[in-house]
Amino acid sequence: MATINWLDEILKRKDALLEDAFGLLSIESVLDEAQATKEAPLGQGVKEALDYMLNLGERDGFNVKNVDHVAGHIEYGSGEEIVGILCHVDVVPAGEGWTTPPFSPEIRDGKLYARGAIDDKGPTMAAYYGLKLMKELNLPIKKRVRVIIGTDEESRWRCVKRYFETEEMPQLGFAPDADFPIIHAEKGIADFFLVQKETETVNEGIKVLSFKSGQRLNMVPDHAIVQIEAREEASAIQAQFAEFLQKHQLKGHYSYEDSVMILKVEGEAAHAMEPNNGTNAGLYLSAFLAELNLDAKAKAYFQFIKNFLFQDTRGQALGLKYSDDITGDLTVNAGVFEYNDSGKAHIGINIRYPVTFSMEQQLQSLQALLETHGFGLEDFNDLKPQHVEKMSPLIQILKKVYEEQTGEEAKLLTIGGGTYARSLNTGVAFGPLFPGRPDVAHQKDEYIVVDDMLKAAAIYAQAIFELANNN
Repeated sequence: MATINWLDEILKRKDALLEDAFGLLSIESVLDEAQATKEAPLGQGVKEALDYMLNLGERDGFNVKNVDHVAGHIEYGSGEEIVGILCHVDVVPAGEGWTTPPFSPEIRDGKLYARGAIDDKGPTMAAYYGLKLMKELNLPIKKRVRVIIGTDEESRWRCVKRYFETEEMPQLGFAPDADFPIIHAEKGIADFFLVQKETETVNEGIKVLSFKSGQRLNMVPDHAIVQIEAREEASAIQAQFAEFLQKHQLKGHYSYEDSVMILKVEGEAAHAMEPNNGTNAGLYLSAFLAELNLDAKAKAYFQFIKNFLFQDTRGQALGLKYSDDITGDLTVNAGVFEYNDSGKAHIGINIRYPVTFSMEQQLQSLQALLETHGFGLEDFNDLKPQHVEKMSPLIQILKKVYEEQTGEEAKLLTIGGGTYARSLNTGVAFGPLFPGRPDVAHQKDEYIVVDDMLKAAAIYAQAIFELANNN
């Protein structure tokens, strides 16, 4: 068989790849359980994105399967073994401040802008075209290759959990949903809510009517808003707030109407894998409120946040501080806050923990600490860490492909993010972000460099070919 120039073959298909990518990126595929139906159990948008990909597979002559409208696959080849490429088409909420509408994809200065461009619709399309190349060139492969599509990666992973209840587990594979060269270890991810327990109401002090910040546990919230009852204290609070904003170099807003004071803080969104890359608006506004003369319940809520979460992304105050040589520091992100005068008072937490950390052991001590401060722990969900040994055949093949395609050393990486790779018994994250590129996932004006997407597609094409022919 003649040597294949994988990049040249992808470039021949550039226009078609971009057209299909634009179609996928135009779908607002955000989890929406409030509008769930039997045919769209996670919302219409994510179902539409799944259908879009499966329809492409049918258009191009692949075998496709829809699993309960939450996941599916596009398959090529034959054989007993399966190579899995795990992708997802759901996206986090767009947020505010975009230069152009987040679901109206646009190329500017060689960058394709849209929510999902880098996480994970652009890479999904690149991987799909890698598989499409196998079929169009009629290349011989010894195994089946499945592009597996999920729709709940940004939340609770119900899609792949449901998928693998009925479908075969690939022997090995990769997720095009992180960084190049190769991510061979991923931290564990624990999500849960800290819920303030009911106490006797003490009406003395300023009453907090409502406080909200954040939409997802895996995002650093970029906005926070509180409504409080304030009459004679209003001018003093306004002055304190202005001083607080100046001290911390924050943007904020103040308004007052019918004895209700509204305070807003603007932060900077970032992925929860490294909370220090963002500015947590919810934590900052909580820290300010903790210093006011609030009623007892509100005071305890905001004081807890200030004492145990504010400016502490490594969990030291919570007794969770930990690090190892494989995956580095444990991180804590407070991603969702809600407090109101009708009784709701919770904080949504996302923890990324090293592969050698024992979450089970630490959970008991954390619960004991929370108990002493009037909080309980609810809705605990834990994704275990993923670690593939450096000398495994999967990693050695991907190293070879990456080095041949780029001429650069394929260094092994670890991340705090969670990719679908950990859904496989043997899986790693493989691209699409090249070394030196900024990580703009979950941020406003998210983008992927078009040339990088095409280069990734070529890498994925060769990787699929090599993995599908490895004995």
